[in-house]
Amino acid sequence: MSGNYFFVIVGHNDNPVFRIEFSKSGESSTRREDHRHLNEFVAHAALDHVDETMWTTTAMNLRIVDKFNEWFVSAFVTASRMRYVILHDVKNEDGIKNFFQDVYELYIKASMNPFYRVNTQIESPMFKRKVLTLGKKHLLG
Repeated sequence: MSGNYFFVIVGHNDNPVFRIEFSKSGESSTRREDHRHLNEFVAHAALDHVDETMWTTTAMNLRIVDKFNEWFVSAFVTASRMRYVILHDVKNEDGIKNFFQDVYELYIKASMNPFYRVNTQIESPMFKRKVLTLGKKHLLG
């Protein structure tokens, strides 16, 4: 299901640990640059809704927790309370659920690296490449 997506992993101190955009290939880079700051703002503002929702359910996948204009905000909370937030303009619940599960497995592998400190920026090009592949598979495919 094609659409625009902005994915961010948020740490315990509300700091972005990893962020990436997935979009249709025909969209201009200047338009994406204009929306990058807005996407980060919307994702950060939705953290309050994520925090409220995560205490009302035992599920890790919180589904859609907020809406801002045309953007839906879906969330996933890991066992260690890292929050995955994705902004999307089309409903694709199954694809987003599968994407969250696969990125969670990838994050667990990355966090077990002895050189990685929890709550710090993930700068691994391999991690980014694998997340891009998962995004193409589950979100844009």
